[in-house]
Amino acid sequence: MTESNGAPRGAGGGSMPDWEKRFRAPRVSLPDWAEDAPDRSLFVSNATGTYELYAWDRATGEQRRATDRPNGTTDGVLSPDGEWIWWFSDKDGDEFGVWLRQPFGGGDDVPAVDGLEASYPAGLAIGRDGSTAVVGRSTDEDGTTIHVVRGGGAPQEIYRHRESAGVGDLSHDGTLIAVEHTEHGDAMHSALRVVRPDGTTVAELDDTKGGSQELGLEVLGFAPVDGDTRLLVGHQRRGRWEPMVWDVASGEETDLALDLPGDVSAEWYPDGSALLVAHSFEARSDLWRYEFGSGALTRVETPPGTVSGATARPDGSVEYLWSSAAEPSVVRSTSGGVVLDPPGLKAPVSVPVEDVWVEGPGGRIHALVQKPAGATGPLPTVFEVHGGPTWHDSDSFAAGPAAWVDHGYAVVRVNYRGSTGYGREWTDALKHRVGLIELEDVSAVREWAVSSGLADPDRLVLAGGSWGGYLTLLGVGTQPDIWALGLAAVPVADYVTAYHDEMEALKALDRTLFGGTPEEVPDRFTASSPLTYVDEVKAPVYISAGVNDPRCPIRQIDNYVDRLVARGATHEVYRYDAGHGSLVVEERIKQVRLELDFAARHLS
Repeated sequence: MTESNGAPRGAGGGSMPDWEKRFRAPRVSLPDWAEDAPDRSLFVSNATGTYELYAWDRATGEQRRATDRPNGTTDGVLSPDGEWIWWFSDKDGDEFGVWLRQPFGGGDDVPAVDGLEASYPAGLAIGRDGSTAVVGRSTDEDGTTIHVVRGGGAPQEIYRHRESAGVGDLSHDGTLIAVEHTEHGDAMHSALRVVRPDGTTVAELDDTKGGSQELGLEVLGFAPVDGDTRLLVGHQRRGRWEPMVWDVASGEETDLALDLPGDVSAEWYPDGSALLVAHSFEARSDLWRYEFGSGALTRVETPPGTVSGATARPDGSVEYLWSSAAEPSVVRSTSGGVVLDPPGLKAPVSVPVEDVWVEGPGGRIHALVQKPAGATGPLPTVFEVHGGPTWHDSDSFAAGPAAWVDHGYAVVRVNYRGSTGYGREWTDALKHRVGLIELEDVSAVREWAVSSGLADPDRLVLAGGSWGGYLTLLGVGTQPDIWALGLAAVPVADYVTAYHDEMEALKALDRTLFGGTPEEVPDRFTASSPLTYVDEVKAPVYISAGVNDPRCPIRQIDNYVDRLVARGATHEVYRYDAGHGSLVVEERIKQVRLELDFAARHLS
């Protein structure tokens, strides 16, 4: 066993390589803006080397760092009146903490809500008066609770349930609260309840009842008009995510039936007369405007690639965060130009992504391929498996895959069964044989990569973080003869121990995936746990883990590593002082260096 110290061979000296520049280049998120003070905005940036919240006064151009913590801060909300920044304060990335707030112009941080102890966050909605808030909380002891706080008074509990739930939205006039809940026990498909601030129920919408299909709902937001009881809702009734309008007072549902393939989401334009529609299809996305009066659907022009977030401004313009696999992310506006362009080092471009479709055991599998410009195979190839698991890889910029390409590797990213963006059935297939079904799809794409001449069969790397890290460890154990190397970041390694140590919301998700707890369905957990197959692992394995991680806790990783040590298996472990990943740029660079070095030493 080797404990890595972050100083791999060849790390020092020379000019800065492109892959490192991409991590160091300043990046920003899509700015949030205050509903009643639209010149006031909040965004996240890594400009100082750590991801932190920044306040931006558009009227004066002033930008101020609002938070400054050793391990970074990304969870923040601007109050609708623009007077307060609410941000979530945890300990070293453990995601367990309290909400603090500070004046927009600067000042001391103070507890945002007196009387609520530390918890995992479960949604937050702030009223337009700046002093009313709806706070969702999750703990191992209480499950989910939701409290209403008014004018600095004592928090009033309006909701409590053992299963996972969260705050969806607060209506424009503060009289209605939308809650997403999974009281039916299916954490992958929520139902909706709208309540008054005293907790009494106004309306319910539940697509999980009355049929064999598992259908979910999500809150997209109340209409931004006082007295308007319309709630924008995402539904899956036609096998994909689509928006509809639900009038919670009358019960009327308006099906928009937008003629777009793939998943569709939406948010309100500020005057409530139209919707900004976000459309995702086959790993790319674009924007549209839907007019309620005419029903017209008009394209909002964006470049080909991926729109990771968008918002409609009061003047009718749209700001959006865009990137492609070749071009780094940038915040643009339909009114022209770049919205935020941080000074300093610019991230070098990478190579475009190529689309590949492979016939698999459950249908056609979409994979995204990048390789060094002009390179011909067979190449050492990294199968970079995405996390989530309900997520998908897209034609968007990612510094990690670009670093592998810079070092002569091909990179293949597989949107396996369980991924979003390919219909409800593709996503929900995840539940049938957890972990194993995803690896069947990865294996099918691997066979294509080898037979096509792209990939060298003796130099295949299985890699990923979070759920991708889990699939990596499961893959090198269940498919030991086809992978030359495994690189697992913040993985699930021992599923039973992970279940008992993880945050409550993930316990609920695991009960949904497996159909019960480890005590109720032990065979299913055993079949899907990397620990079960650890003695079959042949490939060298590299594992990185955050010691404060509440999602993939450290004890279950240690259990797996102990088994590798007992049999003298080739492996290295790197533990770092953070949670489920790091918000510190230098730490991210260190981890990529370690993975690159491990691969260089162990691939012949």
